Amino acid sequence: MIKSILPLSSIIALRFFGLFLVLPVLSVYAINLYGATTTLVGIVIGGYALTQMIFQVPFGIMSDKLGRKGTIITGLLLFAVGSIFCALANDILTLMVGRFLQGAGAIGAVVTAMISDLVKEEQRPKAMAMMGGAIGMSFAASMLLGPTIGSFAGVPALFYLTTFIALGSIVILIKAVPNPPKITHRYNGKAQIAQVLTNSNLIKMNITNFLQKGLMTFAFMIIPMVLIKEFSWQMSELWKVYLPSMIFGILAMGPAAVIAEKKGKFKEILAVGIVFFAVSYLFIGFSSSAVLFVVGVVIFFIGFNMHEPIMQSLASKFAKVHQRGLVLGIFNSFGYFGTFLGGLLGGIFYEKTSLTSLVITISIVCILWIILILTMPNPTKKKTSYIHVDNVNNDSLHKLDNLTGIDEWYINETEKLVIVKYDSDVINETKIQENIS
Repeated sequence: MIKSILPLSSIIALRFFGLFLVLPVLSVYAINLYGATTTLVGIVIGGYALTQMIFQVPFGIMSDKLGRKGTIITGLLLFAVGSIFCALANDILTLMVGRFLQGAGAIGAVVTAMISDLVKEEQRPKAMAMMGGAIGMSFAASMLLGPTIGSFAGVPALFYLTTFIALGSIVILIKAVPNPPKITHRYNGKAQIAQVLTNSNLIKMNITNFLQKGLMTFAFMIIPMVLIKEFSWQMSELWKVYLPSMIFGILAMGPAAVIAEKKGKFKEILAVGIVFFAVSYLFIGFSSSAVLFVVGVVIFFIGFNMHEPIMQSLASKFAKVHQRGLVLGIFNSFGYFGTFLGGLLGGIFYEKTSLTSLVITISIVCILWIILILTMPNPTKKKTSYIHVDNVNNDSLHKLDNLTGIDEWYINETEKLVIVKYDSDVINETKIQENIS
């Protein structure tokens, strides 16, 4: 599993690293460009998320129909072109175009779906946790390196670095990632799309991703601006807030992933993370000193890093094999819509209202969010049977559709396996084999 998942985790982590790298310093850089206003700066910060939102579902569907690798390469090339636009920008509108192009390479859901394709059901929680951990590590590293590199080499250098990262990720994909197996199934496409859009658990996960990413972007909007304008910090000093955030975030990430994946306490971890969000914003909004403000930022990133390793994994647990690209595409679209609105509304309201009023509103939203999460069940653990096609009567496979306790089944053509996911409290493997042999 490690040989297959590590390269893919590296690709998605490097891509997020490229996106996160500029976030700690982008607002104070963009506000000094020709034509800049705080509203336009907010759009620049969240702009990549608007095109991510638009293209996540098409990319996910394209990967389901035409293949994962080609879709990922297309997305990485778009990301590289957008990064070059950003590096060369001398005005706010050109920077905005570059950010939109960066976001057009919407491959997050495709990579997650490919990981699900390559590993067995029992290994998937570990694989998803590995990917989430890699994203969390890239996020933490970017918080430290972004301000450091940006203060010495300039923000355009960060965009050139992201271009190199995108092109390097294509090489990793071609050289180190195996092709996913060919899967066949028997599902009605239209009915399944309707099922995805109306699944109450997926709706709650989509709302969660929307709110989490929105609060993250708003945080990146205000953190550097408040520290520089209100507390007279320099850009080169921003590492003092992001370094402790990185350290405590990493420390929180491991236990959160273990408790969620091993103990099945997904919604409990999400709820605790939301509590951290609410408390952090209250610290940020009511702080009278830089020390209290930094404490608030650290608390925020503890909550964020508790969420990040498990979000994609939890969403994928509610998806069937042929839906993963679609489900994760919609899930990520909601997240990126939250990212865009977090930047846009942050830019508008930061200029027109008090920070204390904003953080009180955010705290109320967090309370309602926790209530929503607690109404969502933790996903139940299923067992999976792997039966070689030579031991199966193809004419009897349709019986699986009518057996109580069968969650889903499909054929792995590459490995010549019929794969059946079932509830072991309702049916056993012997009964399954009797019906299809």
